[in-house]
Amino acid sequence: MANKDINDKYPIWLSYLAALLLGVAVFQLLCQPLLCSPLSRIPGPKWFALTRWCLAYQDWKGTRTTFIHKLHLRYGDAVRIGPNEVSFNNLAALRTIYGAGSGFERDTFYRMFDAYGKQNLFTFGPSKPHSDRKKLLNHAYSKTSISKSVISSMVEDKTRQFMHLLESEPKTASEIFTSLHYFAIDSITSFLYGDMHGGTSALKGSSTDRELLADVIDPTRRKLSWYAVHFPRYTKWMYTRTGALEWFVASIGMLPMAKPSTYTGIRAHALKAWQMFSTAPLVEKQDSAMTTIVGRLWQHQQSEKGAGLDDLDIASECADHLLAGIDTTSDTSMFLIWALSLPENSKIQEKLIAEIAQLDESSMVEGGFPSASASDRLPYLDAVIKETLRLYNPLPASEPRTLPIDSTITGYLIPARTVVSMSPFSLHRNPDVFPQPLKFDPERWLRESSDLIEMKRWWWAFSSGGRMCIGLQ
Repeated sequence: MANKDINDKYPIWLSYLAALLLGVAVFQLLCQPLLCSPLSRIPGPKWFALTRWCLAYQDWKGTRTTFIHKLHLRYGDAVRIGPNEVSFNNLAALRTIYGAGSGFERDTFYRMFDAYGKQNLFTFGPSKPHSDRKKLLNHAYSKTSISKSVISSMVEDKTRQFMHLLESEPKTASEIFTSLHYFAIDSITSFLYGDMHGGTSALKGSSTDRELLADVIDPTRRKLSWYAVHFPRYTKWMYTRTGALEWFVASIGMLPMAKPSTYTGIRAHALKAWQMFSTAPLVEKQDSAMTTIVGRLWQHQQSEKGAGLDDLDIASECADHLLAGIDTTSDTSMFLIWALSLPENSKIQEKLIAEIAQLDESSMVEGGFPSASASDRLPYLDAVIKETLRLYNPLPASEPRTLPIDSTITGYLIPARTVVSMSPFSLHRNPDVFPQPLKFDPERWLRESSDLIEMKRWWWAFSSGGRMCIGLQ
């Protein structure tokens, strides 16, 4: 009688439905990713194949890159690091994913670097708009263009100002992370805008320009980056609140990073710099077209082919180069100086000093250091820089890509829209290519052998293919 009452209250079809739903859930959450997905053939920790939040947790701890490297050491050159994400670590995959004409596009991850609602060279997904924009800027970044223009003189002048900072503000200069950021922002703003339309003077003590870096140097920016990657809509909503609601979300600690958030000041400065340039006299704009990035973009905008390039496109492009030029330059310089300061590397310092001492007076500039062109011809200095970029790359993490169709990478079937990636951190630590990979050894780049050829193939400090960093030149 009791069973009959239960069946009357809960029809048996409900039991079947519940069982069916449970079966579907088990299949979708467990069987499909672990057994039925084409990615199930790729080795890796099972929990990571089930949920993306395992990798997100490594992101939160700041250990994602080193953790993925450990996975490669354990599982091999291909590792599944998420339900829809695979990391690779060999040259065959490098050519397939990042080679010219591969078809792989930048993942939506990069859209967090849009500025003023406009995409730029760094955030374009499809290759066509990226290629078109890159053609406008390639020549400006070429070594020939820089070494035979006012840019080389600008670099020498900023170096001179940095040396003066070391002498006049020893307390500021001793905090090398900050002082190198001053050098980086002054150099890149001068290159992008010229001194008249946005060039900064942080090295000379401008408090306004130094304050631009406050939100960049703030360590909580890493927390904001995590939220921007994993909760993009939430993050955007939080930071666009105004008035009483803005006060409320800030007061209860809902903001990952206090306002102004990362790059707020830099982006505001970049937009102001464009506005200053756009209202400048015509003759100033024409002169800038020969020496600055903003001038080159403006010149193209005025041409018959420039109809698709509006004002905010130019502002966004310059802002992106500004952001890219600050941390990369300052961080690389910081790691180089730190590596040279270690007692075990004192002989490297001595060799650098000896190489510079061999230069004649014509190679030196005011201030007692080598000219930009002379520095470019110093092989040991080049080896030191290359080794710094190998071991302490400023952008060591994964570089995600996707393809809208199925593909095959090193024998594995990769379904359409799967995120695939590689990282300089792992490539540069292959002991078969770089003996004693954790040792700072510039000499390895000066030994003429087949090993050198192989090292150059694995050295990936600036990425490769059509999306290679424009700063490599």
